[in-house]
Amino acid sequence: MDARYRQLAEVLTGFSTRLRKGEHVLIDAHDAPEAFVIALIRAARGRGALPHVLQHRARVSRELALGADKAALAVQRDVELARMRRMKAYIAVRGSDNIFESGDVPADKARLVSQVLRPLIDHRVNKTKWVVLRWPTAAMAQQAKMSTEAFEDFYFRVCTQDYGRMAPGMAALKERMERADQVRITGPGTDLRFSVKGIAAIPCGGEFNIPDGEVFTAPVRDSVEGVIQYNCPTIYQGVSFDNIRLVFRRGRIVEATANNTERLNRILDTDPGARFIGEFALGFNPHILSPMQDILFDEKIAGSFHFTPGKCYEATDNGNESSVHWDMVCIQRPEFGGGEIRFDGELIRKDGLFVPKALRKLNPGHLLGKSR
Repeated sequence: MDARYRQLAEVLTGFSTRLRKGEHVLIDAHDAPEAFVIALIRAARGRGALPHVLQHRARVSRELALGADKAALAVQRDVELARMRRMKAYIAVRGSDNIFESGDVPADKARLVSQVLRPLIDHRVNKTKWVVLRWPTAAMAQQAKMSTEAFEDFYFRVCTQDYGRMAPGMAALKERMERADQVRITGPGTDLRFSVKGIAAIPCGGEFNIPDGEVFTAPVRDSVEGVIQYNCPTIYQGVSFDNIRLVFRRGRIVEATANNTERLNRILDTDPGARFIGEFALGFNPHILSPMQDILFDEKIAGSFHFTPGKCYEATDNGNESSVHWDMVCIQRPEFGGGEIRFDGELIRKDGLFVPKALRKLNPGHLLGKSR
């Protein structure tokens, strides 16, 4: 077995989910290699935990979604929710040779699957110790514009980095975000204002996603005003979107355009909450610098933020309910056009770099041990 498999399995069962003796853990493998699933089983057993395994294939999931039926989905949800309620932890490994496999699933079918299965996702997110990661494939290497071997080296370096080094800076950012009221974000095509007063900020340094590196909160639901122009392409329900521009009034998205404006608005019309924002987060992983249309990587890009239409997290509850949760990313480093983020008038980040001394620990130079 590749030694990197064992190393990553130890990170996921140790640092990320902190498995203990007697805890049930569900390993949810989507087109992931058997060798790595076995590495996870062995690592979980090595900690005295009790592993359970589900295996999925993207083409099979697509076929089920094409003929999605509400009654069948309700049975699936109830069965899987009953199992999830017995789990203390959840580890999902998601790999696919075709990121657009579900791209031809009709929008109404994709929406039905999302709506009916949402309680399962909510329980997993709010009631278990969980971590989700992608698996490196040739398709992902192609998205990243890298050779397969180079991408695998990059992937394992990012996923097994010392996330503990982020802790001091994340603690300082959490404290500053929780003191903030008014946030203003400016940049090319963007002038956005909202409040985060009274809403918690949650540091993410390897416990929920691998790779990781963000602190997230949520805006006061009706406070968002202005316009945002995202500069990262994004995939949702198997469809690629680019040049997304959203206009807000009293928290609600009143105008939405993109390269596929019609499909974008269909998704935002899934339910009333899909046109409000459920998450605001700052990303700072020093190893991730360019978008690759994989949200688990893109939302952690150094110098980025994401502003997410749809459901909020329970830990940062702003009252917004939706079956949609769509992380959309904007990078503010100079090569992507730059930009500023201010809390209550104080300049927090400029052109992707944190300005206050306590927050400079999250800048790439410090996290990589090269400078302040």
